Amino acid sequence: MYCILGDCNKEICHHCFPVKKCSYGHSHCEENGIFKEIYHENRIVVTGCAGFIGSHLCDKLLQIPNIEVIGIDNYDPYYAVENKRSNIGLLKSKYENFTFLQEDILTTKAIQKYKPHKVVHLASLAGVRNSLKKPEEYVKVNVQGFVNILQQCVDNNVMNVVYASSSSVYGTNSKVPFTETDPINQCNSPYAASKKAMESFAQTYSQLYNITTIGLRFFTVYGPRGRPDMAPYKFLHALKNDIPIDKYGDGSSMRDYTYVGDIVEGIMGALHNKNLRKCEVYNLGNNSPVSLNEFIETCEKVTGKCAIINQMEMQLGDVSCTYANIEKARKDLDYNPTTKLEDGLYKSL
Repeated sequence: MYCILGDCNKEICHHCFPVKKCSYGHSHCEENGIFKEIYHENRIVVTGCAGFIGSHLCDKLLQIPNIEVIGIDNYDPYYAVENKRSNIGLLKSKYENFTFLQEDILTTKAIQKYKPHKVVHLASLAGVRNSLKKPEEYVKVNVQGFVNILQQCVDNNVMNVVYASSSSVYGTNSKVPFTETDPINQCNSPYAASKKAMESFAQTYSQLYNITTIGLRFFTVYGPRGRPDMAPYKFLHALKNDIPIDKYGDGSSMRDYTYVGDIVEGIMGALHNKNLRKCEVYNLGNNSPVSLNEFIETCEKVTGKCAIINQMEMQLGDVSCTYANIEKARKDLDYNPTTKLEDGLYKSL
């Protein structure tokens, strides 16, 4: 049996029950014959902690005994800042082991100051359509911001980085479901291009400095405290308040809607698995795409309301289908999304 907390690969004794330590001092406990981590002195930096996925991840991490989370967010106003402040307020009220820093990923020195064991980088400018208006901002924040985080990790010997990529990197690929080995040379928005560039920099830093970088390609994430610019939140809000829904195209476009709780489990799998190669990317989707028409019908069922449709043309940057092959994540991350769309939408009300 080997230490699973760090990358030291030191053997630990089978017989010093209930607590074991490798020669580096990493602690373990044995429960039902399985070694599990005890997060003694275990510190994780999470960027984008005030956002939708980031706040849910922090909530999950902070429930683990003895873990410490350093959260970074600049309260970017892309969507309502009060939503983000509310997320941080919730975390602060529940957990003493949470430290929040209102800082920008372009300038933060948090990794240098706190020297965490791992970094989860979720901060980025979101929004395909918005990226068409401000492409230079997406290069600045998403690419340059990520490079700053990677460089700080290298400079401070932080050897484990998990970061958010996106299904958008597959662009207009016609082959479905999307597999991690598919080419990603058909990006059709600055947002998608910025995520592709992030993956390229992760590969470069892994190769140059031997750090582990795990990129997670998220597929249309929804759930409680969801982003108000995303269809799940917008449609549910509109239906509940008898507001017309903007429907782009004929309704045949498909999305692989994935519940935020399942996404968080995938991130946890990436954090815990010590047998991953130094540079990997994984699809985190639901492996079950639905059409826009079916999605609207499900929203109607959940709310008990009939949608008022405002028919719109397809928008520049939109794609016809996203559909994740998740076999690699199942195998390596023990990723197993279980939330059906209807159930997830009920939880999102």
